[in-house]
Amino acid sequence: MATINTATHFGLERELGSIAPGRRADLILTSDLRALPIEVVYAHGKKVAEAGEMLADCPHYDWPQAARETVRLGKVLAADDFNIPAPAGANAVKAKVIGVVENQAPTKALTFELPVTENRVQATGEVCQIALVERHRATGQVTNAFVSGFGYEGEMAIASTVAHDSHHMIVVGTSRAMMAAAANRLGEIGGGVTVWKDGEEISLVELPIAGLMSDSPAREVANKAQAMVDAMAACGCSLNNAYMQHSLLALVVIPELRISDMGLVDVRTFEITDVLETND
Repeated sequence: MATINTATHFGLERELGSIAPGRRADLILTSDLRALPIEVVYAHGKKVAEAGEMLADCPHYDWPQAARETVRLGKVLAADDFNIPAPAGANAVKAKVIGVVENQAPTKALTFELPVTENRVQATGEVCQIALVERHRATGQVTNAFVSGFGYEGEMAIASTVAHDSHHMIVVGTSRAMMAAAANRLGEIGGGVTVWKDGEEISLVELPIAGLMSDSPAREVANKAQAMVDAMAACGCSLNNAYMQHSLLALVVIPELRISDMGLVDVRTFEITDVLETND
């Protein structure tokens, strides 16, 4: 029931989607359809895993060098690259803020009044800064905006090169210095996800293949991914599946607000919009 309609839709029902003679035997065995423990796995008719243990050999693929070193920042980033300048003489401004909604891909277009100090707009309270760092053409470009809903507290930053669809780098944080440190860290290692708290890196998932994939064993990557989720929680995030929402914040076809290398996008009108509201 879960697979046959999809296979039929794509014209693959003679190969996939059902358990029958002539079909490809890619199967899992489970004793509980609610909890769905994966007890045995078959691939192409061969048992490849049982009771959480891999039974088949997975040959290592030697990725070409062109697939590596794809995080090209163009310069070493500094805290000032994450400034959002305020209008001259302003003590506070109204800012458009990407509102993350738990368990949903769409965001809300929110407005917050934010304070101004040192001639720049300050993220405060539930509002964090978000930045898109261009990482394909080494332009050094950083697009800055605001986001709320993650619940981050204290001095922190998280950066990731998994950012659908263009997969630039997305950085979210409460500290501009740590946002810069997190971004530079991913530039050094060729991509991945890094979480920083109180000036130190507390989690790292290396994704050296195009900044999107790992060539390390699956169990090792899974452990690091869990540590990354725990690190986000240590920074105050209580959202379910928060990293998935982080990775979608630059997907500029889902309403309402998204960030792009061209600026903040109002997906309701498919127009670039200013981060700060004006009185015009």
